[in-house]
Amino acid sequence: MTIGIMTAMPEEAALLARELARETEHVHGGRTYCTGTLAGRRVVLVFSRMGKVAAAATAQHLIDVHRVGSILFSGVAGALRPDLRIGDIVVGDRLWQHDMDASPLFAPLEIPLLKTSSFATEDAIRNSLFSSAEAFLREGFDTEVASAAVAELGIRDPKVIRGDIASGDRFVSTHAERDALRAKVPSAVCVEMEGGAVAQVCFEHGIPLGVVRVISDGAGDGAHVDFGKFVRDAASRYGLGIIRRFLERGTPARDGASRAS
Repeated sequence: MTIGIMTAMPEEAALLARELARETEHVHGGRTYCTGTLAGRRVVLVFSRMGKVAAAATAQHLIDVHRVGSILFSGVAGALRPDLRIGDIVVGDRLWQHDMDASPLFAPLEIPLLKTSSFATEDAIRNSLFSSAEAFLREGFDTEVASAAVAELGIRDPKVIRGDIASGDRFVSTHAERDALRAKVPSAVCVEMEGGAVAQVCFEHGIPLGVVRVISDGAGDGAHVDFGKFVRDAASRYGLGIIRRFLERGTPARDGASRAS
């Protein structure tokens, strides 16, 4: 089974690409889809770009052209829950599109015609990603993330949790925006700009999905400052460490879409 690996930032894709035993490159829509072997598994790696439309288009191409059997999305996110700190890891449980509002035709957040407001990730992939993230923090964090970056960014005793993720075409950078989003999607622990769209595409095509996000900022005032520094100095190392361990464990898969509610 070929696994699609998507990232929203070029720094994340670049480090993974250096570890890839590359076989072919396929350029489409301004994106380079790199096929090869990573940690003994056949994968297609692509930098999807930021935002829901870009991510959905990339996921659709992975499914239609590269015939991937599952998709992983690795990236960063802003914390919505006060106990999450920079460097913590969130393994996605359900994905929501916080900017979806087709009311009064449909309830706020409900995806038109799908009778759902959120999409679940694949159980087996989610569980394996969680174990892989724990293993990275236990076995690789001290050696795979530069100590200078850890100190500068204030990363302290990072942890991994499972939780819902909110997605939308908006970088949340003020406390007011963050608080409004928490009120709209109370179960969401973090916010990003792609996962909900990828989850919808995967649901509609019966493709198992896993999402892992590293907290880069507090999704509040000054988030843009923390974000750039974290992506540059740490996020790519997290992504490589977690995905490598996930692939080495063997990738669970099943036929059929994750269930939504």
